[in-house]
Amino acid sequence: MKTFFLSDRGKVRQHNEDNGGVFYNGANQVLAVVADGMGGHQAGDVASKMATELIQKYWEDTTSIQTPEEAEKWLKSHIILVNEQLFQHSKAHPECEGMGTTLVVAVISDEFITIAHIGDSRCYTVENKSIQLSTEDHSLVNELVRSGQISREDAEFHPRKNVLLRALGTDLHAQIDVKTVSNDTLTYLLLCSDGLSNKVTCDEILEGIVKDVPIDEKGSTLVSLANQNGGEDNITLILIDLESVQTESGGR
Repeated sequence: MKTFFLSDRGKVRQHNEDNGGVFYNGANQVLAVVADGMGGHQAGDVASKMATELIQKYWEDTTSIQTPEEAEKWLKSHIILVNEQLFQHSKAHPECEGMGTTLVVAVISDEFITIAHIGDSRCYTVENKSIQLSTEDHSLVNELVRSGQISREDAEFHPRKNVLLRALGTDLHAQIDVKTVSNDTLTYLLLCSDGLSNKVTCDEILEGIVKDVPIDEKGSTLVSLANQNGGEDNITLILIDLESVQTESGGR
């Protein structure tokens, strides 16, 4: 498979508090990570960087994952470990008090893809010319939509759109969602921070992905579009071509 990772500061923010990368374990299996830090000053940078580097280390120390059950167990246990370390770090360093990060992680095998997430960073799957959101935002606005209090259209312009109900590192106990999808017919996988999903529609994402251009051009075009549409936030994405043979990887 081919992979492409890009993290961009955007047009407004002074610092990039996003992080992520594509990493490999002992069996050369792929793990993709996107983290969007929060907490002000440099605390968001610290949270997303710590989360990414810890997950990377744990993955590189892992021999192999054979089944969806193993992948789900691995993700749950190691993300809980990361959460505890972030929380303890924030308590031990006053300058990092209140720091946290979103996290979306995917274990990718030929047969299945296991996705874990907390916060509002997202994972999309593409099958031929159809795109599907595979994660559910842990945000106040999404909860209002789910309970029928506001419409999807109202959610786009809600003043509290960025309020999260869950994040990594903000509490000693983290509630993580984990799911496995079949990789039989999928063509692309996209992980991204809300700097992309808030500025580029599903249809625009799909249009960019299915274009007959190299994978780095597909990803770069999506980030450029988010910037053209305002670029008020940091923008990070990982795009994975599940049908290709050659692998290109990177991490921040």
